[in-house]
Amino acid sequence: MSFYRPLGDDRYEPTEFTESPWDSAMQHGGPPAALLGHMMRLDGMRLARISVDFLGPIPRRVSRVEVSPIKPGRLTALNEAQMVIDGRVAVSARAWHITPGPPPPAAALEPTPAQQTHAEPLPETADTFSGSWGYGRSIEWRCTRGGLDELGETHVWSRVRMPLIDGVELDGQDRALIVADSANGLSAVLPFDKWLSIPPTMTATLLRPAEGEWVHLAARTTISQDGLGLAEGDMFDQAGKIGQVAQPLLVRQR
Repeated sequence: MSFYRPLGDDRYEPTEFTESPWDSAMQHGGPPAALLGHMMRLDGMRLARISVDFLGPIPRRVSRVEVSPIKPGRLTALNEAQMVIDGRVAVSARAWHITPGPPPPAAALEPTPAQQTHAEPLPETADTFSGSWGYGRSIEWRCTRGGLDELGETHVWSRVRMPLIDGVELDGQDRALIVADSANGLSAVLPFDKWLSIPPTMTATLLRPAEGEWVHLAARTTISQDGLGLAEGDMFDQAGKIGQVAQPLLVRQR
């Protein structure tokens, strides 16, 4: 089991576990964001920020990933990637990478996960979404605030059940990016059957990759009076904060 099967020549076949809850023929944004982030890796550097633009619904069909440098560098570097499906760019992304260095003394001031998430220890009972869509089943969810099918702010521990790419070991960056694009869905404040809440883009900023199997996402959504919204999330592992995610939203009645 995996989210993508490599076909060679930078082509990838999405599996059932990329399936969106809105349309079974489309992909959830999390796996494509993680795939582009994975393909943009730079040796000796670490992903610091990735901005992913969803240029429309993402068909659950074979894609080709194209990666190119924008600003090479020894300490910082910027590159971009595109997911091309049926000759059309479906997803584009840009990523800043930073070279790690000696630990600064301020690192000792990092808040503990208990202070930030109020989520220790992990609950023993897993939560499930209603329905059987693929992406929802690909991850084990354990809520510490709210619920998967409830409206409003939701905090949840997540454990991705399978590799991003078949035959490639899942790592901490993959785990964080697979769940980052879930912030808006987890924290929606309007009922899904009556309102659309669409994020055309997602930005994730990472302090470091997640350690261990679990990523905690504390997600919340704010809506303006004129049809815009903002979904935000703070991400943690069991050692502390690992980053944050932000998604602007198009909010419209169905």
